[in-house]
Amino acid sequence: MLSIHSIRRLSHYAAVALLLLSATHAAADPVSELGLVNKGIVAAGRLPADLRDKFGETFGSGSGLAAEAKDWTRGPDGYRGTLYMLPDRGYNVSGTSDYRARLNKITLVLKPAADGRLSLDLSLADTILLTDAAGKPLTGLDPLVDGVRPAAGNFPPMPQATTGAVSIDAEAIARLDDGSFFVSDEYGPYIYRFSADGKMISAIRPPEAFIPKRAGKDSFSSNNPGAEAPSPKPPNPETGRQNNQGFEGMALTPNGKYLVALLQSATRQDGGTAPETRQNTRMLYYDIADRDRPKLVRELVVPLPFYTTADGKRRVAAQSEILALDDNRFLVICRDSGAGYGLESATSRYRKIELLDTSKATDIAGSKYDDGVPLSPTGKLADGIVPATLTTFIDINDNAQLNKVGLHNGEPSDKNNLYEKWEGLALLPALDPANPRDFFLFVSNDNDFVTQNGYQVGAAYKDASGADVETMVLVYRVTIPDLR
Repeated sequence: MLSIHSIRRLSHYAAVALLLLSATHAAADPVSELGLVNKGIVAAGRLPADLRDKFGETFGSGSGLAAEAKDWTRGPDGYRGTLYMLPDRGYNVSGTSDYRARLNKITLVLKPAADGRLSLDLSLADTILLTDAAGKPLTGLDPLVDGVRPAAGNFPPMPQATTGAVSIDAEAIARLDDGSFFVSDEYGPYIYRFSADGKMISAIRPPEAFIPKRAGKDSFSSNNPGAEAPSPKPPNPETGRQNNQGFEGMALTPNGKYLVALLQSATRQDGGTAPETRQNTRMLYYDIADRDRPKLVRELVVPLPFYTTADGKRRVAAQSEILALDDNRFLVICRDSGAGYGLESATSRYRKIELLDTSKATDIAGSKYDDGVPLSPTGKLADGIVPATLTTFIDINDNAQLNKVGLHNGEPSDKNNLYEKWEGLALLPALDPANPRDFFLFVSNDNDFVTQNGYQVGAAYKDASGADVETMVLVYRVTIPDLR
């Protein structure tokens, strides 16, 4: 029989254990600890798959997304504002085409609907062509294997197509208060700054560890040659970014101090040669106090999440966009590929918006890892490197939420089944006095220009899938505390 003293001692130990368990649980849930709240989907809007822009070409949807904060208003009948949608390199009829890079301006109206929810109306307001410093349009054509425009003035060597134009596969946009904007690119991978009317002002070349190399030389081809252009040999670069895995994500921190860019997945030397070992990708911070001379001040490793395919294989969920909450915390879309409307598999296994925390990550800028030394050649991170952390915030595939706005993930694979690629994030305040820290989170898809009534680069086309993939924007209501 236990004595009173023994019982008291056991009770004390039990209480301590419960406290430790509670502390461990709290630390394991950074989303709740930070005070982020997902209040669910409140609206969804669409633009037709065969919509044409002001140049008469098929509209290219939301590979990148930015909101114009100064245009955002709330009135008695709802909200009104402006989104900027960045298409990528154009419809791939076979390989790539001489699609002129551009930026689309969208008017959005978010208002109460008859069913008590919100409705989102989207309309195309304008299209801005992107050009080099001399005013020549940029092209979506894959750069030649040795296609490099020589450095000139303040511009570094840049990817170049058979036409002599700078090649760009645009993926993310960040707008500045003077109307100029940064665009991240997959080919380089580079970051370009453009004036408000679309003329290139400057270009950022990342550390050499990021630059694709074949036989030790810059080689920006992504193995998607245009008509009559040769295929690169070897197909993949030996080091640097993997084909089509460049700066998919980019964001400005809210204070405007840093421009941050994130590779879609690991470089070739860091495990990017295989879909199951490409998890350790790299993130760069640039101080842009002097916008004409951005300065690299930090580099770190982001460990991407894994998922299991339908046939039981373990794969890395590459990232497709980032949004800064403060200097160290970001929202990141991580997703699978090859699943969704119009594709062989109807059901996506992984599409999530993660909370990324970089506060404790090791700074590797200027280290041996920028000078040819791999940091995770087989997927295992080198000793001494502390990576950033990821925690799931929103599951885009949650059918309980999608069904609220007439959408779903999986069968039936119709126009209400989400398409494969979700690649844009933007945040605007709810302007609700009762909930001053509530925001609308806009999430856009990249529809790959998939339509049965397409027109681009002087020719009509029909996508072989038989699908008409609309540009969609999902709207979540979220609570984000003041992180200052």
